[in-house]
Amino acid sequence: MDEQKIKIRVTETDMTMDVAVFSKRPDKIEVVLGEGVHSVKCEMLPTANGNAYVGSAMGREIVYERSRDQVAADVELEHHDYRDSRRR
Repeated sequence: MDEQKIKIRVTETDMTMDVAVFSKRPDKIEVVLGEGVHSVKCEMLPTANGNAYVGSAMGREIVYERSRDQVAADVELEHHDYRDSRRR
């Protein structure tokens, strides 16, 4: 199974990086930074206006620049039950 990756931005350095998604819901995204024993799990929550998700890993602020509505649509698409589309 392929692990899902998203692109986040570290605000301090304005650098972007790909991170693995542990779980993804409209109210919270959990990501894993790094690999192996040096990996760090981070929880990202939507901002007050819902335009991005923000979290903190090892004292650094990270941002996922997609709105809550866009993430909800992504989750819906990933969990779509294709068996229902065959029924008539």
